[in-house]
Amino acid sequence: MKILARQLTLDLYNCNDKKFFDLAAIKAAIDSVFGAEADIISTKIDNDHSAFVAAFKEGHIALHIYSALKYVSVDIFTCNESGESEELAKVLSKYFQPEKIKSTYLKRGDFGLEKDVKPKIKVRVAPLRKVRNVGAKVVQKLVRG
Repeated sequence: MKILARQLTLDLYNCNDKKFFDLAAIKAAIDSVFGAEADIISTKIDNDHSAFVAAFKEGHIALHIYSALKYVSVDIFTCNESGESEELAKVLSKYFQPEKIKSTYLKRGDFGLEKDVKPKIKVRVAPLRKVRNVGAKVVQKLVRG
């Protein structure tokens, strides 16, 4: 059955916080996928929280950046079947360089069976973080050992 829209949500943990306040670079990342048609509004909610909303012809994007937590929340809503949401997810994860990503994919407006409503969730941890964690555990065992 045809669905009306798709929503991809991302939780980006332990990001490179040096890139949080470069508004032009964040806009360029969004424009690289959707072109210059996106109308971006940004606001600083408080010292540790900024928000970006980009509206375009076939959907919208919302980013919330929490600098103290090194966390970025991303919602990408598209009304077409192109791979733009996945492409933007790749661009944003490359830009913010998170150590851990949790993504959830939702089919919006799916009038199929109710059991199909469950979202698909994926979690990916950057390999460098795994190496650091294993190395720290080995050192702890050697010291206690």
